[in-house]
Amino acid sequence: MRILVIDDHALFRRGLKHLLRDLDDRVEVLEAAGCSETEALRGTSFDLILLDLHMPGIAGLDALAAMRNAFEASRIVVLSGEEDPRQIRRAIDAGAAGFIPKASTPEVLLGALRLILAGGVYLPSVALRGMGEPDAAEQASEDRIAQLLSDRQIEVLRKAVEGKANKVIARELGISDSTVKAHLSAAFRALGVHNRTEAVYAAARSWWRPARP
Repeated sequence: MRILVIDDHALFRRGLKHLLRDLDDRVEVLEAAGCSETEALRGTSFDLILLDLHMPGIAGLDALAAMRNAFEASRIVVLSGEEDPRQIRRAIDAGAAGFIPKASTPEVLLGALRLILAGGVYLPSVALRGMGEPDAAEQASEDRIAQLLSDRQIEVLRKAVEGKANKVIARELGISDSTVKAHLSAAFRALGVHNRTEAVYAAARSWWRPARP
């Protein structure tokens, strides 16, 4: 397992690097103090990229966009001191595969990362407050999703919820971009959502489970 931590605080990076060893004793953790320091790492495959949004230089959603372009196949998780639900939603809109507040306990952080590594979705409870009870679409069971969608549509949906861009999904599955869009349209209709961000939220609230090995 290989993880990249991008944060401008060296002490935080060092502590996180030590904590991440609890995920897997063979984990390799690389560090960068900012997006500009990742240039030499292009072409390296990472299972996860943990990204702070508040750093000197490229920051915020620009940093997220830059890292998505540089490491297309990697799942990027925002690890931030901010807990504003609007900022969390903007990060998911921009392609983050999850959002973990820095105020989280080590147990919550590790649990969230294990879930994400298994193909699941993690959003903090603050991101889901004030949204009311899940509607019928969000309460769709895993069995019902399997009835409504083909295996390929579910596979495409999973990759989209994981934060992967359409072109990456197309390349990984050996299909065209237009086919990816068609599969996602069918999946969104089945879920009763309009876009991948709503699908992520629906997944985090109810029906989503990590892919079975």
